[in-house]
Amino acid sequence: MKNVTDSPETNDLLLARIGDPGDRDAWHDFVAIYRPLIYRIARRYGLQDADAQNVVQDVLHKVERQTASWDIGQPPGSFRRWLATVARNAAIDAIRRIRPDAAYGGSSVYERLHQVVERDDQSEKRLGREVQRELEREAFRQAARRIRDEFTESTWEAFWQTMVEGESCADVASRLGKSLGAIYTARSRVMQRLKEEVSNFHWTEGQQ
Repeated sequence: MKNVTDSPETNDLLLARIGDPGDRDAWHDFVAIYRPLIYRIARRYGLQDADAQNVVQDVLHKVERQTASWDIGQPPGSFRRWLATVARNAAIDAIRRIRPDAAYGGSSVYERLHQVVERDDQSEKRLGREVQRELEREAFRQAARRIRDEFTESTWEAFWQTMVEGESCADVASRLGKSLGAIYTARSRVMQRLKEEVSNFHWTEGQQ
């Protein structure tokens, strides 16, 4: 999938809002955005579904406990690096809680733990960049879902097949029975609307 978010700028609005106990809508928005991200991180470490779900709950509880004290004035990327570290540590703790003699993907728990720690013995900045990439993907997914019904099937397919699936405009035009100009116009309309929707999320943090 091509990058359609164009290096989103820092926006701390959502972080500030979730620090307000009375703003439950903000927390629901935060969970909707970050739950899939944390779950994918946990699964990437080899955790099964139930264990990954527990990691998600652990991380979200920690975020909720600390939001009131979060310093919005911290440098760009601080929150995503912190979240990446928390998710990583929660995944490692989950692996440690598994019975020592349990098989886990063909390896013992301790072998799996060693592999995870060795593989992820990296800087917080690198972890933060991984989270940023996941956030950008989530921004695209959510924005696409929100705007999908605004376009006809053929307009959406012109965009999706050329910009997401990487097919040539000529091939898509032939398949959809449209001119090349119509394909370019259709995908441009969707791209513009998609960028507008992504910019309205106000939750991705700035690039370093």
